[in-house]
Amino acid sequence: MAKILMITGDFTEDYETMVPFQILLATGHQVDAVCPGKAAGEVVATAIHDFEGHQTYSEKPGHNFTLNATFAEIKAESYDGLVIPGGRAPEYLRLNPEVLEMVKHFFTADKPVAAICHGAQLLVAAGVLNGRTCSAYPACEPEVKVAGGKYAPLEMTEAITDGNLVTAPAWPANPAWMAQFMALLDG
Repeated sequence: MAKILMITGDFTEDYETMVPFQILLATGHQVDAVCPGKAAGEVVATAIHDFEGHQTYSEKPGHNFTLNATFAEIKAESYDGLVIPGGRAPEYLRLNPEVLEMVKHFFTADKPVAAICHGAQLLVAAGVLNGRTCSAYPACEPEVKVAGGKYAPLEMTEAITDGNLVTAPAWPANPAWMAQFMALLDG
């Protein structure tokens, strides 16, 4: 089975982190969840984003998610695929040059990448969206377009694949998003 890297951080979206992590483990894949500046056994706080009829999502405290690998010790080259959860974490993770180099590696090597919701912010900052179709939380549409990508305005339960990239707007798309990502891993 595949060896997957998940790059996450504090206030990552709960369902976009825990659910894919568990799905991938349950289907036999190895998943190393890392966060810059943190080690295996440490936790990141998550946030739960709900769609309750407001102009944007609401944000509530989530759970503590335990990291199982140490960011400073991993090498992107040793992984078969990358998962980028959304939430608040991508907005500051995109400021980390090491994270951006890791993201770029997966595109240069044409390895499967799954990004959801605000995870597109890491793709934009890494400069890997030019000419690609990408879904994300609707508030990220301007960023995707400025980066040269084509924004895909999907239903919240849908995902889209463009080459090695699978994207989705938010956690209600987890089943479709993970199914398309695993199809690339098996491909």
